[in-house]
Amino acid sequence: MATTTIRPRALVRASGGPRYAVALAVDALGTGLLRPFLLLYGVTVLRLSASATGIAMTVGIVVGLACMPAVGHWLDGGARSTVVAASMLVRVLGVVLLLATPAGRVWLFAAAALFLGIGNQAWPAAHAALVATVAHGRERDAALAAGRALRNAGLGVGALLATACLAGGTAALRVLAAVTGLAYLGAAALAWSVRVRADATAAAAASSKGGDGGPPPRMRALLAANVVYVFCLNVPEIALPLVLVTQLHASPVWPGVVFVANTVLVVTLQVPVTVLMSRFARRTALALAGVVLAASYLGFLAATSLGHGWGGPAVAAVSVVCTLGEILYAGSATALVTALAPAHVLGRALARFQFSTGFGLAVSPAAITALAPHGPAALWGSLAAATLVSAGAVSPPRRG
Repeated sequence: MATTTIRPRALVRASGGPRYAVALAVDALGTGLLRPFLLLYGVTVLRLSASATGIAMTVGIVVGLACMPAVGHWLDGGARSTVVAASMLVRVLGVVLLLATPAGRVWLFAAAALFLGIGNQAWPAAHAALVATVAHGRERDAALAAGRALRNAGLGVGALLATACLAGGTAALRVLAAVTGLAYLGAAALAWSVRVRADATAAAAASSKGGDGGPPPRMRALLAANVVYVFCLNVPEIALPLVLVTQLHASPVWPGVVFVANTVLVVTLQVPVTVLMSRFARRTALALAGVVLAASYLGFLAATSLGHGWGGPAVAAVSVVCTLGEILYAGSATALVTALAPAHVLGRALARFQFSTGFGLAVSPAAITALAPHGPAALWGSLAAATLVSAGAVSPPRRG
């Protein structure tokens, strides 16, 4: 199969157009300003305990997943840019609640985290549905990859700006939260102005005539595998800092190096790698992602055996392989769902996929921190084995 070639202007158009691209950038910038420091906001500004703050944030993420069935049905009604805008407006409400929460009020903080969680869970499915409406085939895959690269760039810039502002103490955190709310509001207005909507009636009629009517595909193997695959997104932020600092006693600089390298590689390579992999079936690309991720986990196991000194540089080097697996996964997983689902149930299919993603993101920190004290073999061996099983579950069926 030939590799797809897409020009930058066509890629912007396939991603929703210039205004929508600006909306994505502004939204990601605002998220980058606050999300990495939400725990710090609860502890320093609201004077909550670290455990209470963490529990409230986790509850917000998990309960936010409950909105996904409604989001899926809303999307299948034809809404596209409206749902994207709504996911941003919900987060504006979360920021307002955050700013209005008095010190010591954990339940108001939990409510703010809930609205932020709802927006964060609803956005990926709504964005993917919008892109799937304006682009098709491998052009759609590249557009989804471009959106992820742009979002990672915005998150990275926002986090850097926020880090530079932290010297201002609690007042700076309040200002960052307010700026985040304004960014979400501006992004919502831009996204809504795009006015993208799918013809749900025509899609349902076409699917019915073609024999594809009925509920969305169950995709049980894909959804189960995705819960394991998504652990790779928390490896640079949770697993590697935990291993580098507490087990290898490496300099705290190394987790920062890994995180920056991960962001830069995703921003620069997500689109080129996704386009390059267009010569292969999406299931093949997703299975290959699992193999690469499993190999990187085994690489981390080998790197940690080097101990203090060489362990830090070795882990940082292996993290490049892990990031490549993440790029392969991100470029093929959502694209596979949009290809498998009939148009009239695309929203519900994407909502189910996002539910599995959100669930994986919610449980992976607990799983990683529970396995790590039992040694590198327990952590990296378990992740490698589970990911290889998942890769086998999503691989293309063999022809007899």
